[in-house]
Amino acid sequence: MCLRRLVLSGLLAFIFVFVANQPIHAAAVAAPQNTTSDPAAEHLSADAQRISTGGATFTVPAGWSIKTDKDKVVLAPPEPDMHVAIIDTKAADARAAVAAAWTIYKPDAKRPLKLVTPRPAREGWDERQVFDYETSPNERATVQAVAYRAGSNWTVLILDGSDMTAEKRSAPIGLIFGSLRPKGYKRESFAGRKPHALDAARIEQLKSFVAQSMKELGIPGVSVALVDNGKIVYQGGLGVRELGKPEPVDENTLFMAASNTKGMTTLLLAELVDEKKLKWDQPVIDVYPGFKLGDADTTKKVLVKNLICACTGLPRQDLEWLFEFKNATPESSLALLGTMQPTSKFDEVFQYSNLMAAAAGYIGAHIVHPDLEFGAAYDDAMQKKIFDPLGMKSTTFDYARALAGNHASPHGDDVDGQPSVASMAMNYSIYSARPAGGVWTSASDLIHYVELELTQGKLPDGKQLVSAENLLARRAPQVPLGEDEWYGMGLSVSRKYGVTVVDHGGSMGGFKSDWYALPEAGIGAALLTNADNGGMLLGPFQRRLLEVVYDGKDEAVGDVAAQAARYKAALAKDRERLVVPADSTEVSKLAKHYSSKELGDLTVLTVSGMTTFDLGEWKSNVASRKNDDGTISFITIDPTNDGFEFVVSERGGKRALVIRDGQHEYFFTETA
Repeated sequence: MCLRRLVLSGLLAFIFVFVANQPIHAAAVAAPQNTTSDPAAEHLSADAQRISTGGATFTVPAGWSIKTDKDKVVLAPPEPDMHVAIIDTKAADARAAVAAAWTIYKPDAKRPLKLVTPRPAREGWDERQVFDYETSPNERATVQAVAYRAGSNWTVLILDGSDMTAEKRSAPIGLIFGSLRPKGYKRESFAGRKPHALDAARIEQLKSFVAQSMKELGIPGVSVALVDNGKIVYQGGLGVRELGKPEPVDENTLFMAASNTKGMTTLLLAELVDEKKLKWDQPVIDVYPGFKLGDADTTKKVLVKNLICACTGLPRQDLEWLFEFKNATPESSLALLGTMQPTSKFDEVFQYSNLMAAAAGYIGAHIVHPDLEFGAAYDDAMQKKIFDPLGMKSTTFDYARALAGNHASPHGDDVDGQPSVASMAMNYSIYSARPAGGVWTSASDLIHYVELELTQGKLPDGKQLVSAENLLARRAPQVPLGEDEWYGMGLSVSRKYGVTVVDHGGSMGGFKSDWYALPEAGIGAALLTNADNGGMLLGPFQRRLLEVVYDGKDEAVGDVAAQAARYKAALAKDRERLVVPADSTEVSKLAKHYSSKELGDLTVLTVSGMTTFDLGEWKSNVASRKNDDGTISFITIDPTNDGFEFVVSERGGKRALVIRDGQHEYFFTETA
C-alpha cells in the first residue's frame, strides 16, 4: 500500500527481499495451461539442480521444464506465457552482458530500458546489476534482466512473461533466482556453530543497526524486543511515534502488526486440536458446513490446516476488501470467499489469501463460542486463550482503544519521497477480516508470543499452554517459498543458512513488522515500525540477528544501503513520468462518477487544481501519466494509499477506468 506497488512492481521486491498484501472482475484473468509439450524440453516432477552452459548452478522448480541449447538455458512454468532464460557470456560490463544475452534469447526484442540498479556482491558473485524495462499497464507484462559476474564471467537471467503468471509463480521464480550460484561456490552455513548469547555488546550491535537503518530508510519510529533462553534481555524504542511530535516510541507503544496475527490465529487452532475440538486433517466443511469457495471441488478438499497454508490455489485477491469495507462484517468476508476461484492446482504453488486466513480464525472461534457473532467470538477467544495466558496486556483488536493510548501513527513517503504522516482510513479495511491481520500490539507483548514459540508452547510458570506437537505442526512444510524455505500455517520457516529461522511479516498502510525465532539458539526478536519503508528493514534485520548470533559475514548493513539506494532511484525514475497535479486536459475527459460491482463507487473531485479519487472508504490525490502505448493512467499518490493505477478505458460505450492486480482486473464504469 505504498509507492513500492509502482516502483518495485513485478518480481523485483520478491526476488531480492524475499520476505514473505489482490481480484474477479466478472472473470479472473488466468494464464492458459501449456498443453503443447516441447519434445526437446525436460519436464521435471520435483525440484532439481541443474548447470548452465557456463557452469553456474541453479534449481529448476517442480512442474517446470528446462531446455538447454549450446548458448542458453530456458526454463518455463506450466503456462506458455512465461520464460526464464539463463545465458553465460564474456563481456566488458553488465550492460554489454545483458545486451549479448538478449541477442541470444530474443534478438528482435526492442523494449526500452527503464532503470539499472546495483545489488551487493552476494552468494559468490562479485557483482550484480538489475535491469528493469518499461511496460505499459495494458500489456500486463513482467520483464527484467539480472547480470551476475564471477571473475570475468557473466551470467544473465532474463525474466520475460505475463504479470498473471509472474505473480502466481513468484515463489518458484524466486527459487530460480535465489539458487543461482557460480561454479564451485558453497553457501555460507551456520550449522554446527555455537550461538552467542545476546550480551550487552551484541544487543548494542542490533540497536545500532536499527538506528542507522532508520536514518537510511526514513523510518520515524521502531520498537524492538529481544529474548534469550527464557529471559527478555532488551525491550525499548527508537525514534518518535509521529513526525512533528515529540512523544518517543517505547516498548509499550502499540503498532498495527498486520499479518503477524496469522501465527497467533493458528496458535488458537492448535489449542483446539489439543482439546480434540478440531483435527488438522479434518475437512473444513465437517467443522463448519457453511464454508464455501467459488470452486466446489476445492471447497471439498480444504482441510483445517489448509485454511492458512497459502496452498489451495486461491490467489491473492485483496482489492475487494481494501476498496469496499464500510459495511463489511466477518460474515460478509467469509461470503466473499464463495466468489473466488483458484488459479493454480491444490498444493501446487504458494498463493497468499488473507480471506482464507480470516476464515481460519472465525471458524476456530465459532467452535469456542457457537452462539456469538463471528467477530465477537474471535475477539473473546483470542483474549482468553492467547493474550491473557501470554501476558499480552495491551494487545487488542479494538482500534478505538489502541488509538486512545500510547500508539504509533502510520507514515509513508509522499510523491517526492518525503516521509509524511499518513491517513489511517484504509487500515480499517482489515477489521472485518482481522484474524488475517487486524491485531495491535507492542514489542513488549509480541516478545511473549515469540518466547512461546521458542519454548514449544510452555509458559514461564511451567504450564503447557499448547502441546509441542501441535505448536510445531504449524511449522511443517505446506508449500515451498524458495530454496530451503517454506510456508507452514501462518508461519514462514527457513533453513537457508543451515539453522532454523521461524518468522512472519506484517504489512498494513504505514506499518511494517516481523518477529523472528531461532529455535536452536533459544533466541528471538520482535520488530515493529511505523512506516511503509520499514518493510525494507525486516529482511536485513533477520540477517543481522544471524550475523550477531553466529558470527556471520557482515552483509545486513550493505543490504539496507542497497535497498535504500534502489528505492530512491526507482522512485525518482517513476516520478519523472508523473504529472502532479494530474494533467487538467486528461482530467476533463473523465466522468464525475464511476461504479464497480466488486469495488464500489469512485468519485472524481478537483479542488484548487488537485484531482482526488474518492472511493468512499478512503481517498487519494492522483497524478497522471502517459504510457508508451498512448494510454493514460491515473495513479494514487497519497502516503500509504499510493501506487493504485487506474487506466482510462471504455466499456459498453461508456467511459471507464480499469484497475488490476496480478491476476485479475476490475472496471469502474461511468454512472449518472
